[in-house]
Amino acid sequence: MKTSFFFATALSAFTAGEVLAEQSQEQVMLKLTPETRLEQRCNARAMSAVNREQKNFRTDELVAYAFAETVIRSDVIQASGGAVRNGNTWYHISFVCQTSLGIKSFSYQLGAAVPKADWEKHFLVPQ
Repeated sequence: MKTSFFFATALSAFTAGEVLAEQSQEQVMLKLTPETRLEQRCNARAMSAVNREQKNFRTDELVAYAFAETVIRSDVIQASGGAVRNGNTWYHISFVCQTSLGIKSFSYQLGAAVPKADWEKHFLVPQ
């Protein structure tokens, strides 16, 4: 009985296309190495947090290793030199993210805009 309720609730909250997109996204994630999966989850969390907490931000790209290599230890990723794109501007970002099956903890700090002259050497592409 609980299963039927769950599916009815899930389907009422999402269109069929959104459910299929979410399922295929999960299938793709399961094919990635654990470290890559960790990094992708945390990148998505970082963009979501920035969009939610920064007025008028709608980020669409994040490069966790733009200014410094990410450090992954077990279930924790530290990105001290990342960049996140909002519109046609890249911003410095750093974050620490711990996961297990889901994200256990997350914190970030958004920095200043990255000058366009620095974009190419840090793998930052225009929108």
